[in-house]
Amino acid sequence: MSSNTAGHARQGAGGLILGAIGVVYGDIGTSPLYTLKECFGGSHKIPFSADSVYGILSLIFWALMIVVSIKYVIFIMRADNNGEGGILALMALALRGTERQRTRWILMVLGIFGASMFFGDGMITPAVSVLSAVEGLSLINPAFEHYVLPVAIVVLIGLFAIQKHGTASVGKLFGPVMLLWFGSLGLLGALQIMEHPQVLKALNPYYALSFIAEHRIQAFFVMGSVVLAITGAEALYADMGHFGSFPIRAAWFGFVLPALVLNYYGQGALIINDPKAVTSPFYLMVPETIRWMMVLLATGATVIASQAVISGAFSVARQAVQLGYCPRLDILHTSENEIGQIYIPFINWLLLTIVLLLVVSFRSSSNLAAAYGIAVTTEMVMATILTFVVMRRIWKWHIGLISVGISLLLVVDITFFSANAIKIPEGGWFPLAIGAVTFTLLTTWKRGRELLFKRLSEDSLPLDIFIESVGAHPPHQVEGTAVFMTGSRFGVPHALLHNLKHNKVLHQRNVLLTVSTEDVPYIKDEDRLKVESLGYDFWRVEAVYGFKEEPDIHQILALCEAQHGLTFEMMETSFFLARETLIASKMPGMALWREQLFVWMSRNATKATDFFKIPTNRVVELGTQVEL
Repeated sequence: MSSNTAGHARQGAGGLILGAIGVVYGDIGTSPLYTLKECFGGSHKIPFSADSVYGILSLIFWALMIVVSIKYVIFIMRADNNGEGGILALMALALRGTERQRTRWILMVLGIFGASMFFGDGMITPAVSVLSAVEGLSLINPAFEHYVLPVAIVVLIGLFAIQKHGTASVGKLFGPVMLLWFGSLGLLGALQIMEHPQVLKALNPYYALSFIAEHRIQAFFVMGSVVLAITGAEALYADMGHFGSFPIRAAWFGFVLPALVLNYYGQGALIINDPKAVTSPFYLMVPETIRWMMVLLATGATVIASQAVISGAFSVARQAVQLGYCPRLDILHTSENEIGQIYIPFINWLLLTIVLLLVVSFRSSSNLAAAYGIAVTTEMVMATILTFVVMRRIWKWHIGLISVGISLLLVVDITFFSANAIKIPEGGWFPLAIGAVTFTLLTTWKRGRELLFKRLSEDSLPLDIFIESVGAHPPHQVEGTAVFMTGSRFGVPHALLHNLKHNKVLHQRNVLLTVSTEDVPYIKDEDRLKVESLGYDFWRVEAVYGFKEEPDIHQILALCEAQHGLTFEMMETSFFLARETLIASKMPGMALWREQLFVWMSRNATKATDFFKIPTNRVVELGTQVEL
């Protein structure tokens, strides 16, 4: 049983549903703050009329039904990788059913670029969500407008500053706060619908199709704002490993979806009765005497939404490290019980820096809305294509059936993407730029590691020949055990060669340790190790981890003793690591600028001793120079 499955078993369904409401739906739950306002704003300038309101409401409702309910909740959430979700988990699942190298390369590009766009989304979400909530201050008192930007900056700095303390204690508040938030959304919307119940006829898709037929080009532009209602849909799938599919589905259909629909339609009823309310329909639904309370609740909800995205960025970064697409990073666990609660300082402060730059540069949620959506729609297209591969190769569904379904979903995804592509000059360039930079870094690291391994393999001796030579002509031996970290099963580790060359000795027992990561989230302890005697006191130990786990030398050595009787006395064990000094060259492999980028990334990676949790006082590093 995986650790996340065991965690689910210990919790009741009610607690998981409450947790899903608090964490999973934070982003999509704060969309009513700005979605309808942006649909009637911007450059498209839809002529205001009751029919226009009905048409846009119908578009929002069916976007929620098709993209969120049908695509993600019903179909994509079936694609669980041993209980885990997210674009990288989906990519790993698709790769498992694909053998052709070219197809595998294309699928990896789609998965990596989708993950790269997630980081762009993770930077915009805190900025636009917090700004949209704090902007309610200007409706309480116009004199407060000058405080919107400073207050938003203070809230964001505080949000990122507390990350190092973890979300364990704060997370307990997420569910009740978001329960109150969604309850308020539904109640406010229902009160307005009672004043204009005719607005409910916009549930009929006829009004969406009629709106598109009447406005055409303008309706296409409006789709770029309608997509704001579904931002956060990818979180349903990404957070599946934390809560399970049933609680997420139950929370969506039983509470979140009805609350969102009521609120959107309540806003529509309000602006039909008072067209001037279109400037801020969400806050103008709230009675003026208690509007300040809603500003506080909205700020809390947006902080929670931002927290969920930040935690997601940490998780995706860790998965990228484990899958070999990112250099080793300092990863700190903030909970003794939950493996998923982690803190990555570098990612945290990088996100804060860029989020603050966004807030200062764009200055309002309306300006930021232009940049919002392109990252989400790009990731949605990637997810749809990868899901097609999983349906065909893993589930073995009929090609005709899935082709029709996926084609319809792709039409919707590409329509949203195209509508947002129009906004690239207005700010949509930002997430694309972030995605492109992240994609370049991830692929450069992956290719660089492959190239480095190839160069090292070219210079290494065959392991079996070396061991036979040592057995025939044994060098001087010293007491104790030497553990040599190596990525190759067949070549002699460079650290071993350098130790023998310079020190002229071998230890009594020599262990060649290889740690690898599989494309599954977790590995059972009974399947983690493979131990093999190579003769002449040489041993090969292979340890396998899932992409949601972190290697731990202490655990590996303990399992060696428990499962294979290979004991280690830590004070008599030395760990030998090769420290490569990389030199960019014009040799075939990568462009010179990418080799230089890879060298820079290698220099700034976390030390192997920290990443593998090796006792620093037992480590010996031996240098080697490698031309890429």
